[in-house]
Amino acid sequence: MIPSPEQIAFANQLAEASAAVIRPYYRSGLAIDDKSDSSPVTQADREAELAMRTLINAHRPQDGIIGEEFGAERDDADWVWVLDPVDGTKAFITGRPLFVTLIGLLYKGTPVLGVINQPIANERWVGVVGQGCTLNDQPVHVSDIGDLSRARIGTTGPQYFSDAGRDAFMNLQTNGRFTVYGGDGYQYALVATGGLDLVIEEGLKLHDFAAVAPVVIAAGGVMTDWQGKALTRESCGRVIAAATPTLYQAAYQALHNL
Repeated sequence: MIPSPEQIAFANQLAEASAAVIRPYYRSGLAIDDKSDSSPVTQADREAELAMRTLINAHRPQDGIIGEEFGAERDDADWVWVLDPVDGTKAFITGRPLFVTLIGLLYKGTPVLGVINQPIANERWVGVVGQGCTLNDQPVHVSDIGDLSRARIGTTGPQYFSDAGRDAFMNLQTNGRFTVYGGDGYQYALVATGGLDLVIEEGLKLHDFAAVAPVVIAAGGVMTDWQGKALTRESCGRVIAAATPTLYQAAYQALHNL
């Protein structure tokens, strides 16, 4: 099911609303709290998600919501919005403009629309599976890199892998051109515009990948879990995002040491 123009416009409206909340807090010295899993959260995270949830409940009350900060509402609906108001909270807290707001739309559990919004740089990627990807309304596309030895590889950090996952990633990245760390959801936007060729991560949650998968796929890339299965609401959070099918196959083989 392809999202309607109205749904795409509404996703942009959510991005605008969240950005308006986040910008005044950036580099403001706001207080930092820790969640139960010790990850940081700020008032910007909470208020931005509430702003988006308010719009959804007012204008699309039939749709479900799954948010990082405030959980699920009507998540058995066919259409479900998945919200991560500040993906890369550590970057946000330290004043690095690499955090993003992630807005995903699921249809019966499958991501079909994604927005990656960087409110400080005013960069917005919108990916619609089957329709293409744009950056600030201009079409963008992944690189044509197919050789792992030429691939620019990204991951948030080696500390986020399990022991086995780290070993698999290290086997892969030693065969690449170079690896950069950091960037969270911003990395996938860079794949969509050809700046990175490959992103490998483990331990992601639904709100981390529901928006970025449509952006990568709509830009012409490939994104699955580590077993080669399409990402859905039930996926485990191990992901491969590659610019080309050839590069994807090389990455898959390196991860599994085939």
